[in-house]
Amino acid sequence: MAIHDEQIRWERFPQTKRCAEAKQWLEIQHMLGLAPNTIEAYGRGLEDFLGWCKRTKVKVLSASRADVAAYVGDLRKRPGPHGKGVVALESGSGLSNATMQQRLTAVRLFFDFLIEEGRRDANPVGRGRYTAGKGFGGGGRERGLLPRRKRLPWIPSEQEWHRLLEHARQDSVRNRCMLALAYDAALRREELCRLDSSDLQPAHRLLRIRAETSKSRQDRVVPYSETTGVLLSAYLAHRRDLSRKRGPLFLSGPRAPPVPRTAAAAPPEQLQLPFGVASR
Repeated sequence: MAIHDEQIRWERFPQTKRCAEAKQWLEIQHMLGLAPNTIEAYGRGLEDFLGWCKRTKVKVLSASRADVAAYVGDLRKRPGPHGKGVVALESGSGLSNATMQQRLTAVRLFFDFLIEEGRRDANPVGRGRYTAGKGFGGGGRERGLLPRRKRLPWIPSEQEWHRLLEHARQDSVRNRCMLALAYDAALRREELCRLDSSDLQPAHRLLRIRAETSKSRQDRVVPYSETTGVLLSAYLAHRRDLSRKRGPLFLSGPRAPPVPRTAAAAPPEQLQLPFGVASR
């Protein structure tokens, strides 16, 4: 059941690699074809839990619901990525509710695997479920260990959009084209960075998103605007100076390597948020 170690970045998950059951579970997720970002998220979540078990001397395979509750309590006390004095509004703690849910999801799925393998009888994480006789109308839901909270999406104000566009005008034609396509076609990071030159239909101003790059694992075709089409034409002329080969649409330099999928997560400094657009 082993796979080549280089396919999973085990240097990022040393605790997971040392635990035979945890390593096997993560390898299975990889063999099932889950997206690289999903494997990374599962690995981070499980690595965090295994590290906590090691610090608190909890036996991973026999962890109880009280142990998992203590782990959730530890998550609530941790500082967030922006410092000790900054808390996430929806969680009231340093880590956001979404981050804690993601960690707990990986732990729950790992214990589901242990149950399937006959190593445990019950999952200590549990999950929210319908409970007859509770709530309005005689029915209700029993909440899980960590209540799930959803925030409305953040939408920049008109002034913030103007500041963003003003800085974008000063950037390279490639980055301006990436920003325009991401906005027009509502592209996710990986979908944008893994666009191929064969995905373009310039005559109809259409863009094909391949199933292997999409989170939904489904092909789709999306339109883009005439203004974005002008930017794309300018970028394609620039791209021909870098490489005349078909392949990745967005190239990162004179030697023509493709833009990595993490590039949109860490865009050029001038397109980050130091110019007065405060993310919420």
